[in-house]
Amino acid sequence: MKTYLVGGAVRDDLLGIPVQDSDWVVVGATPQEMLDQGYQQVGKDFPVFLHPQSKEEYALARTERKSGTGYTGFTVHAAPDVTLEEDLARRDLTINAMARDEDGNIIDPFNGRQDLAQKLLRHVSPAFVEDPLRVLRVARFAARFHHLGFTVADETMTLMSDIVAAGEIQALVPERIWTEFANALGERSPHVFIQVLKHCGALAIVLPEVDNLYGVPQPPKYHPEIDTGLHTVMSLEQAALLSDDPVIRFAALMHDVGKGAIPRDRWPNLRGHEELGVDLVTAACKRIKAPNEFRDLARLTSAHHTHCHKAAHVDAQARLELLEAMDAFRKPERFEQFLVACEADARGRLGLEQNPYPQADVMRKALALCHQVDTRAIVAAGFKDAEIGNQLHAQRLDILQTQQEAS
Repeated sequence: MKTYLVGGAVRDDLLGIPVQDSDWVVVGATPQEMLDQGYQQVGKDFPVFLHPQSKEEYALARTERKSGTGYTGFTVHAAPDVTLEEDLARRDLTINAMARDEDGNIIDPFNGRQDLAQKLLRHVSPAFVEDPLRVLRVARFAARFHHLGFTVADETMTLMSDIVAAGEIQALVPERIWTEFANALGERSPHVFIQVLKHCGALAIVLPEVDNLYGVPQPPKYHPEIDTGLHTVMSLEQAALLSDDPVIRFAALMHDVGKGAIPRDRWPNLRGHEELGVDLVTAACKRIKAPNEFRDLARLTSAHHTHCHKAAHVDAQARLELLEAMDAFRKPERFEQFLVACEADARGRLGLEQNPYPQADVMRKALALCHQVDTRAIVAAGFKDAEIGNQLHAQRLDILQTQQEAS
């Protein structure tokens, strides 16, 4: 019975990145031997155990054989005669198929260290095509390590395209797609996740609302990059620079999906895309099982981002209407998320990445001024029911108009 540290922990240590989780493989043991040593079994599909002290995961060495469609269509064989190399061979990328023994020696049968040096995300074997979830995983790793210079190897991208062409992506359940998607939104360069999915054809299946934006032209006056797909990716990149909040990043990704529904004979006039986008966001979030907070901010950002862009040049009434439409008085934290997403949109344009976005501060100041209106005083004055809302609106408008006239 031998124990090896495997996968991401070995990879990250070699990259000089702090190791978050340690996974272990046990070779030459039976489930009963693990139980006898105090390990707690947690795996259902194959034997995985928790260490009695550290609670880290220890899995018995196993092999996998394709027996059906999708990412669950595998027959698993775990036995004492399965070797370490056989276990590593079932993994997705060479950089994830290394192990370290108890003496600190690296076991690297698929040249993962060489691919680390060359900054390549390369598949371990042709069996890569058997698991469609790997398309999303590779795209996520590309987003994680983009800042270090990593790219997907050409031959691996070809296999990813083959998986898509074979229709295997459709076999993935929405919950697994969203798990990878949400994790990718939390990576350092989430825009690369979208780019890789676009390159291999998976974006058209996973998120067609965004894929449809590629090739839609925008007026160069406002969008020097012209292509809406490019603008969307640039907006997501800017959102990642502005915030690590995946909800904001998702809103930036989805803010312009309505442009993909504008008839071609109207291009590049894309007026009305804001409201068109709301239903598309709703449908996409339902399909991929995105949580409500992601859906709600993305819907609001689609509907109102252009109003926010005009905030510095509109009257007090328009500013108050935006605050009310966003429910900013009851949900100021979400309104702040909206402002950051709008800033990402404004900066996600060729040559405008460093531009300031004073509109956000204009709206922050407007919200702060409106908070000066005392609801309790209105109630104490005898107003009831709808009258309270009318008074709140009137007094907030008055204070905004006074401030605007003074400035």
